[in-house]
Amino acid sequence: MAVQLFRAENFRCLKKIEFEADPQYNLIYGANASGKTSLLEALAYLGRGKSFRGAPTSALIRHGAEDFVLFAKVERGERVATIGVRNSREGLETKVDGAADGGSAALAELLPLAVIDPDVHNLVAGGPEQRRRYLDWVAFHVEQSFLPDWRRYRRALKQRNAALKSDGQGLDAWNAEFIELGLKIDAARQAVLEICVDSLEEQGSALLGSDVRYEYRPGWGKDQSLAEALSEGLERDLALGSTQMGPHRADIRLFFDDRQARRLVSRGQQKQLACSMILAATEVVQTHLERPMLLLLDDPAAELDHDALGRLMNQVFGLGCQVLATTLEPAALTFPQEPRLFHVEQGVLTRLT
Repeated sequence: MAVQLFRAENFRCLKKIEFEADPQYNLIYGANASGKTSLLEALAYLGRGKSFRGAPTSALIRHGAEDFVLFAKVERGERVATIGVRNSREGLETKVDGAADGGSAALAELLPLAVIDPDVHNLVAGGPEQRRRYLDWVAFHVEQSFLPDWRRYRRALKQRNAALKSDGQGLDAWNAEFIELGLKIDAARQAVLEICVDSLEEQGSALLGSDVRYEYRPGWGKDQSLAEALSEGLERDLALGSTQMGPHRADIRLFFDDRQARRLVSRGQQKQLACSMILAATEVVQTHLERPMLLLLDDPAAELDHDALGRLMNQVFGLGCQVLATTLEPAALTFPQEPRLFHVEQGVLTRLT
């Protein structure tokens, strides 16, 4: 799996750019606010159907334009696939090999990618929703039934909440489906964490030089079933009009050197721990898919000293991903071989030889 060609039009400050990527290493450098992050964000959008910076569509369309268009040729086995996205205030349009089908899930399947950006520490320091998304991303790629089960679970949760807001009318009709699907989601997440744990520990040790431990919390008490938790919490659910127990409340607690990583380690250590999680997930998904992934590194040197950055890049190169990295100065990052080098200035991309 490798991106051969990428094109973006009217995405943030990028009026029109096009480049051919090296199948291994690519380095994009330029000053702050030159368009480096926007370029990575555009490429990530093509594989996710959303911004990794959480930006709404209105913020992504270049000023004065009505829409943005993204396109790539992606090497997949012995053939080359095309993938395209157009987004405007009317909504998202996706195309894979010219066919408008599958939506964001089809994009993620064709162009699996991971991102390490300056906000990656929030995977550790932020709320549980980000860590749930982390597990769900791996489950999407390795558990075939996860996506349809997850969609059905979200529907059952929405309907159960609606029943709670109606004084419990019709609640019994949704409880059984909510519990059945909730247990499937929980089992998939636990299985994914079990698959990832060896790589998580190895990556964490390599980046931090210490033991890292992970504790899964399903979203209800460990000494009771989901059905018992719902029954026990019924009065509270009715009072609040929403379901307080279930997989939508799950979390992973992280411990570094027997300290709770969310609170008791430095920002730099949080970034290293979060990077170890991203790299471990990438390794697991690559192994399952039996093809390299795309790894986007946005200013990896931020908040890391020279030694920590060296350890991170060594682990990155060990995965065998196609890498696109950004930096202020090319000399800040060292690659196993010369990367394909690009310079960006005021949204204009130039390849250097």
